[in-house]
Amino acid sequence: MWFSFWRSRERFSLDELRYLTDQLAKIQVINDVNKDFVIEALRSTAELITYGDQHNLAFFEYFMEKQVMGEFVRILKISKTITISLQLLQTISIMIQNLKNEEAIYYMFSNEHINYLITYSFDFRNEELLSYYISFLRAISGKLNKNTISLLIKTQDEEIVSFPLYVEGIRFAFHEESMVRTAVRALTLNIYHVGDESINNYLASAPHGDYFISLVKYFREQCQTLIRLVLDSVKNNSSESTALILSAADEIEDNLYYVSDVISARIPDVGRIIRDAILKFLIFPMLLPSLGEEAVGEKNVVAVTSFYLLCSILRIVKINDLANSVSASLFFPQETFTPDSMLKLNGQISDDSGSGESQKMDNSSDDNQKVLQPICRVTGSDSSSFPQLPLADENLRKDSKGSQKTLREALLSYVTSGEDDQVFGSLSLLATLLQTKELDEVMLDFLGILPQRKQHKKLLLQALVGEGEGEEQLFSPESNSVKDDIMSEVDSYLHRLQDQYGLSCSRTKVEVCPVTHRFQVLDALVSVFSQLNISADTLWDAGWLLRQLLPYSQAEFNQSHLKLLQDSYKKCSLDLLAETRGIWPDLLITIVMDEWKKCKQEVIPAESSIAVGERMYEMVKIFILLHQLQIFALGKPLPDQPTIHPPFDIPEISRAKTVGLDASGPKPGCEIKVVDAVPCRISFERGKDRHLCFLAVAVGISGWLILVEELHSKPGCGIVRVCAPLAGSNPKMDEKHTRWLHLQIRPSTFHHADAAKSSGNSKVKSNGLVDGRWTLAFRTEASCKMALDMVMEEICSQNNEVERRLQPLLELERDFDSPNHSL
Repeated sequence: MWFSFWRSRERFSLDELRYLTDQLAKIQVINDVNKDFVIEALRSTAELITYGDQHNLAFFEYFMEKQVMGEFVRILKISKTITISLQLLQTISIMIQNLKNEEAIYYMFSNEHINYLITYSFDFRNEELLSYYISFLRAISGKLNKNTISLLIKTQDEEIVSFPLYVEGIRFAFHEESMVRTAVRALTLNIYHVGDESINNYLASAPHGDYFISLVKYFREQCQTLIRLVLDSVKNNSSESTALILSAADEIEDNLYYVSDVISARIPDVGRIIRDAILKFLIFPMLLPSLGEEAVGEKNVVAVTSFYLLCSILRIVKINDLANSVSASLFFPQETFTPDSMLKLNGQISDDSGSGESQKMDNSSDDNQKVLQPICRVTGSDSSSFPQLPLADENLRKDSKGSQKTLREALLSYVTSGEDDQVFGSLSLLATLLQTKELDEVMLDFLGILPQRKQHKKLLLQALVGEGEGEEQLFSPESNSVKDDIMSEVDSYLHRLQDQYGLSCSRTKVEVCPVTHRFQVLDALVSVFSQLNISADTLWDAGWLLRQLLPYSQAEFNQSHLKLLQDSYKKCSLDLLAETRGIWPDLLITIVMDEWKKCKQEVIPAESSIAVGERMYEMVKIFILLHQLQIFALGKPLPDQPTIHPPFDIPEISRAKTVGLDASGPKPGCEIKVVDAVPCRISFERGKDRHLCFLAVAVGISGWLILVEELHSKPGCGIVRVCAPLAGSNPKMDEKHTRWLHLQIRPSTFHHADAAKSSGNSKVKSNGLVDGRWTLAFRTEASCKMALDMVMEEICSQNNEVERRLQPLLELERDFDSPNHSL
């Protein structure tokens, strides 16, 4: 039968489609004899339907008339071969991705054929089959809108009772393979951003809302992993430890950005579910208990890492109540967050920790089930699951009046008398809170970190509307009425934490006024400059905060503050003077001029890519030296080349393969396929917009951002007009114009020799290369988000390949741990 493939028929013709469907209909059993024919028939059908969608609608009309989707399902039922399942999923995925005709999409999604395939019991022990299946689900989600999504749900009494695409997709939300997790996230975001009210109600209702709780628990497990890695690195400092920590931190931030994207869909109740889960499962029982001022040794490592995690959450997850709740919790005594005090909280939340969807997110292994269980309780029998994490001490110090210190007071104690990393962590948290737009100004004021400009603006408005004491308030502390209003609002936050989250607080009402709090913060910041062993970076953070808070009168910034700053300045002046007779006096003036400009700016600008590359070059030189020294110490011969993995062949299922690129990359003027390309506008000259298509593609350790001009004479293809490096593009959607995508464009390379020169001279620039920027305008917010997801996915692929190839270099330390090794 397969020899009939060679009969004389035009390949892209209706006759060819008729022949293929007729032959498939005749197949009743699939065996080794006809298996290859079936695979080729399925593949060719996808090509013909895609071609017909663009050139001849009769192709798809015939496809519908003969109910070929039903034939596909029948073929799957009678097949016992993995290769048939693989080809069938790929065939339907290609068709869905490339069909532009809305009626064709409606047909594909109707008749329950798609839902049957979604719920079919594939053997996911085969990793390749799982990859094709997830790509199939993602392709479906890419075509969802308020009309098409209704074809994939089941309702009863006008209520949604089944949504297989979502339920089956989130089963793999926490799969061990990062590419699977990334695809599931893209799928869920496509669903969330449809904006259908009934779908949103279904997603937020039990048990489906448990997915968001499981998401936070999974994130908590990642946080615990990061803390373990940091603790291990303190004991065994190595390049491998550093790489693992950076990788874990990147994964944590990726997850936070996903949570932020989920929240941006504005699904009712989802923001509340995520907020409650973050507070109940992560911040209250894990992060805040580690911020006690008695943190030393391992406890200090945990505290500093918790500062980083808390700052990352506040910086990325934009929830008003979350920011205000964290700020309000700083006014609770430290004892509130000790293990014994958290018993009530954990008892309160334990009942909903393992119900519903969270118990069946992934059916592939017991290991995947573990991430859905309650992770590291700080009390009870579960506390043994994470013994490495030292929590806050139960025997808390008390101030001179015998009252227990609040977490806010503990933070300020870090600033005034802590080690450099403790000071840095505390200042980072204060700076993050100050810059968090979601945080109410009244809470900023009560924390003592309301910036001068906002303070002045608030009092000016009060004066203009005739509140309080009018104009006098602009140059004097708050009146009693204003103070009472602020304290009333703060008390409401405290009581809400007690009522909603079961936090116990011995203070029923906070008695200190905002003016006193501002004085305490100023006092702590100024004291940093008189401390020994504080790094320049930490001092710069303190200086930045101090400049934000400098008051508009002398009431708070007093003579003692000035004297401390002057004493520190005199000592530093003597050190600077000594440098005029040191080794580098010829560069001293240049450095002073450059650093003056940087310090004068309120926000330190991000480093250029060249500066980052030069620093990387210096780091690599040091690493190679240490690596070769270790080889000598092991008594082994030094190889001629470093031991790194060879490159992989380009996977068949990859964007690079689809568009027709190899490792040499795109060249301006070359022809590629525009599958997955997103239409956009860009202007390289004022007033001259160009209509192009945007692609992001990674091949091995290389990657490119590509702008393609479609060929009208050759549909599906285009000419590369502009390309730029994928790495370092830092894609961001514009906050005000949600159809705009900003991309940072770094030079394609820099000369290594220039890096050595510029390391000692900040004025040197590598060949005058500077960073550029693209701003792409897309037709819709959804297409802009699609482009952003494409860039992030390809960056992840590129980064993973670089890490894989370097892995042998990072495994040298294992030889030191072997019993046969001795120095």
